[in-house]
Amino acid sequence: MRIYQDWRNLKGVFHRPALTIGNFDGVHLGHRALFDKVVQLARAGGGEAVAMTFEPHPLRVLRPDSPPKLISTLEQKIELIERAGMDALVCLRFTRELAATTADRFVDLVLVEHLGIRDLVIGYDYALGRGREGDRDFLRRKGEALGFAVHVVPPVVVDGMTVSSTLVRRLVAEGEMRKVRRLLGRYYQIRGTVQRGRQRGGPEVGFPTANLTISEEDLCPKKGVYVVQVLHETACYGGVLNIGFNPTFGDGRLSAEVHIFDFDRDIYGHPIKVNLIQRLRDERRFPGPEALAAQIRQDIEAARRVLEQEKGLRQACLEG
Repeated sequence: MRIYQDWRNLKGVFHRPALTIGNFDGVHLGHRALFDKVVQLARAGGGEAVAMTFEPHPLRVLRPDSPPKLISTLEQKIELIERAGMDALVCLRFTRELAATTADRFVDLVLVEHLGIRDLVIGYDYALGRGREGDRDFLRRKGEALGFAVHVVPPVVVDGMTVSSTLVRRLVAEGEMRKVRRLLGRYYQIRGTVQRGRQRGGPEVGFPTANLTISEEDLCPKKGVYVVQVLHETACYGGVLNIGFNPTFGDGRLSAEVHIFDFDRDIYGHPIKVNLIQRLRDERRFPGPEALAAQIRQDIEAARRVLEQEKGLRQACLEG
């Protein structure tokens, strides 16, 4: 997938493009419905499938005092959009100047003059331009006048839930990882580089852990213990993850610590990906290391049972 950042350099770059525009945070099933429609139109018309997104998230610019906690990093978003079959991604830097652009000007100058769109695919509630003035009726009128077709994709409903980034964020914060997977079409994933922690997991408790830095500014799942898959290099492992403040040892610092099953390697400084499958329990304070170790043994047994029941474990992990 080709990636572009400046719309001013895109005249004549795309051949008969079908385009969709959005923030695509999380690239959930609703977003994938848009991408599927774009690919269908592009292939039928002999053109290219193009997505346009923004970095940083617009609300981080427009509401800096209460920015949204994002489901996916830009790196993850790009990977998932490419996996959806897009030929190209236009990733525009979002600024207050861009936010002030009228819908008329954005359509005329960016979408038509520079990108040359033939088809525009939007969600049922989409609007663009200053003050969200460019709603679907506006876009249909512009399309009729300027020669592009507008296709509106209806909401995606799963288990009675209308899929949205807002709902995914709420369910992640509540630790409802099974429901999150249904809306994303994959496991919710956190990524990071393994850091040196207090190094108590192995010597004091008997269960070594890989420690990831996690910020409360990021979308953090509900504190507690989770069944997880861990992707390191090209291998997939089961594990248990604790997200919280280590109350037994009184650390008071938010951390994510994963004990990886059947694994005995030094991976400090290595990147890993962790898929959260199911929340097992709340984080608790124990009288000491021995009581904590006994509970971890129970957590591991429960996690192994969950992992045995998962279908396509390795493939689902490697696709993360």
